[in-house]
Amino acid sequence: QLAESGGGLVQAGGSLRLSCAASTQTFDSYDMGWFRQAPGKEREFVASINWSGGRTLYADSVKGRFTIFRDNRRDTLYLEMNSLKPEDAAVYYCAAGEALSTNPYDYDYWGQGTQVTVSS
Repeated sequence: QLAESGGGLVQAGGSLRLSCAASTQTFDSYDMGWFRQAPGKEREFVASINWSGGRTLYADSVKGRFTIFRDNRRDTLYLEMNSLKPEDAAVYYCAAGEALSTNPYDYDYWGQGTQVTVSS
């Protein structure tokens, strides 16, 4: 089970840190990802990280602004979001899978999502 937190309302240019707590003792065996979905749009890839934290992937739209990292001792995934833009507003989901992938269909477990709103 995955549970996101940390979403909220922030002004453009601001920062937020999202967390995803996993209730499993095998968290460190999963590759993890962050996806987002805005109203009327398809779910899109944001960032992913392999089981050890040694490899990451980012969508071009967030590269240089967002950082994905994980703490396997705490069974928690994070997404540090800086220089937020109105177009970053969406529901953000964390997901767990067995491959470092940008494809949401490669992930087996999903959280319920956390809303990020960016005011201009």
